[in-house]
Amino acid sequence: MTTSWSIPNSPPDGPQVQPCGPFVCRIYCQRMNEFPSFDLTGQVALVTGAARGLGRAISLALAHAGANVALGLRDVKADGGLAREIAGMGREALPLQMDVSNLDQMSRSIEETASRFGRLDILVNNAGVAPENPAESVLEKDFDATLAVNLKGTFFASQAAGRVMIRQKRGRIINMSSQAGFAALPGESVYCMTKAGIAHLTKCLAVEWGKYGITVNAVAPTFIHTPGTEEYLSHAENRADVVERIAGLHRIGEPMDVAGAVVFLASEAAALITGHTILIDGGWTAR
Repeated sequence: MTTSWSIPNSPPDGPQVQPCGPFVCRIYCQRMNEFPSFDLTGQVALVTGAARGLGRAISLALAHAGANVALGLRDVKADGGLAREIAGMGREALPLQMDVSNLDQMSRSIEETASRFGRLDILVNNAGVAPENPAESVLEKDFDATLAVNLKGTFFASQAAGRVMIRQKRGRIINMSSQAGFAALPGESVYCMTKAGIAHLTKCLAVEWGKYGITVNAVAPTFIHTPGTEEYLSHAENRADVVERIAGLHRIGEPMDVAGAVVFLASEAAALITGHTILIDGGWTAR
């Protein structure tokens, strides 16, 4: 005798649901009864550009959510006490010499992380540079230096981590785009180009690696209070212009505003989200 199973509680007058086997139905019911989880306990994350600003906040937020964190640092001796702070949360921190424009350092760092912890669950491609330069004044060396970190670094870090995650059949990659990838900022044409490229790379990798259980997403922040924006925002006219352009909330962001979105994308709560860039811009691009 064959038992027919169907998804429970389907409306009697609604569309007919195809019968499914006991295993499929059990998984469906389990999903329906589980609340979203943002817990990262036991997972291993690697954050590039971790020493300060967004990278520091993201590293701390991932540790707070339960992850052990490998810290990609341009100078491994200059983490500003970040490793100690993560250890104080009861998590393990692994400082790494990782200049993302140096492909050998990058690949070694990812290999060392996977070897040390036995896995790599989360990669956050945070490292980036944002030189301000009118388009007519950009030199080739400046162009190449920006692409080497923002685009080339993001791609090859994703490639190295992706190889580990493909073997695991699971992983989360979170890239750092910017509202500058969606709105033109005068004097930052090369930076804007790289951040737009990251948003599209995110889609490409998501489609290519989804079959391995890997999700690839990005966050795109507006102006955030960090050491990198401090000088620009110290001028009253610049600050007023930025606050006005952040059309919905009219406030400059804090690093943890971005870190929260990264933790979400790294968690099981975001399991069905991939190829997406979340704009964290307070309404700048909503105009």
